[in-house]
Amino acid sequence: MKIPAKAFTHGGKFHADDVFSAALLRIVRPDIKIQRGFTVPDDFDGLVFDIGDGMFDHHSIDRPERANGVPYAAFGLLWQVLGPGLVGENQARLLDENFIQPLDLNDNTGEQDSLADAIGSFNPRWDSQDSPDECFERAVEFAMVILNNRLEEARAVTRADELVQRAYKNMRDGIVVLPCYAPWKNALYRSEAQFVVYPSQRGGWSAQCVNDRRTKRPKIPFPASWAGQPPEEVARRSGLEGLRFCHASRFLISGDSKETVLAACRIAKGR
Repeated sequence: MKIPAKAFTHGGKFHADDVFSAALLRIVRPDIKIQRGFTVPDDFDGLVFDIGDGMFDHHSIDRPERANGVPYAAFGLLWQVLGPGLVGENQARLLDENFIQPLDLNDNTGEQDSLADAIGSFNPRWDSQDSPDECFERAVEFAMVILNNRLEEARAVTRADELVQRAYKNMRDGIVVLPCYAPWKNALYRSEAQFVVYPSQRGGWSAQCVNDRRTKRPKIPFPASWAGQPPEEVARRSGLEGLRFCHASRFLISGDSKETVLAACRIAKGR
């Protein structure tokens, strides 16, 4: 979809829905001019959102809903059209599920959402002389930072998926070894992997358990006797001199070397 040079949305108090819609349009077309008002001018020839009963409004009785029952707001309607071109179909779907749907739900139902509250705090106070339009612009700038970060995060996951899939092809005994740290959960969500081993960003090596996609819990947690213990005790109880850390929730370990954490994973599998 080609975005025109002008857009129109409602005036007065703004919400996360219209603010993030404007942020999305600005990211796609940085020179777009967004006008606010209470009635769409008859001769307006730009894109209209969150007002006017058009393609990107959601206030009619027959507003569209997702398959899971979450109704669309303007942000979600715009994302349907523009999101796949920014991050690809799969990441666009995940961003909708994890980021956009809560904001759409907040706008349609009043469901509590901390990010929507943060955007709402940019509105002028009841006794302020601040211009609502100027406050709206500040909120849009803030939202653009957040949305750009989410877009870059999604693109990074796509890049990581390729690396993780290559490593998965070389998996041995349910253990995937990565050449560097990379977001791996998306690529291994439906896989047979049980552990992921990688160079830690804090030095040494780490291993994490892969969750079962149904229970959301580790397929094979690390031993309870290791959990939350000081380094010397983790090493003693595991019999691995270089093992330094086991998270109290038993999903993460760290050690001095790849060989140490690989050995820890094998112990967890064999106990």
